[in-house]
Amino acid sequence: MTISFEVWLSMVLFACVTSITPGPNNMMVLASGVNFGFRKTLPHLLGISIGHAFMCMMVGLGLGQMFTTWPMTYTVVKVLGFLYMLYLAWGVAHSAAPAANHESVQAKPLGFWGAAAFQWVNPKAWVMALAFFGNFLPQDAGVAAVVAASLLFCVVNFPCVSVWALLGAKLRHYLQLDHYRKIFNVTMAVLLVASMAPVLWMH
Repeated sequence: MTISFEVWLSMVLFACVTSITPGPNNMMVLASGVNFGFRKTLPHLLGISIGHAFMCMMVGLGLGQMFTTWPMTYTVVKVLGFLYMLYLAWGVAHSAAPAANHESVQAKPLGFWGAAAFQWVNPKAWVMALAFFGNFLPQDAGVAAVVAASLLFCVVNFPCVSVWALLGAKLRHYLQLDHYRKIFNVTMAVLLVASMAPVLWMH
């Protein structure tokens, strides 16, 4: 089947808006940019974009139907996602300046596989993937169309989430003092948990 240029453009705009607006992924890469710099956050960024593209591909090929067939599975995803978010928020809150204490020396940025796996328990990522295919591609879309749309989302998503990491890297200069870094990290941890609130109450 042929997808019109207008539909592709709409998919680009959807991917851009949903990717760049605040959410769990963006809060984490912002904090990672501050604590570890942009270069060390790159695996995290790639894990988000590639991991979510793979999720989109699976949803487009029919995985999303499980939420219709077994509605309880979405509740399970939300609960697991929230619990994992609490764990990540704890880590963010305790990612103090590298020389501040022994605990922070052990702190490491989230890697590629951790970020990719997180997409599967991130309710916002599921909402993005389900809405992406539900709004723009018909159910009888071929495999080629699904793969192309997923890759398009990946290409748009990467620079959008990278903006947040770059912002964090820029803020890094102003947060050299441990006191200010600690305030920032605790604030980001709270915002990270708060970013889950809208999807927790979605049905």
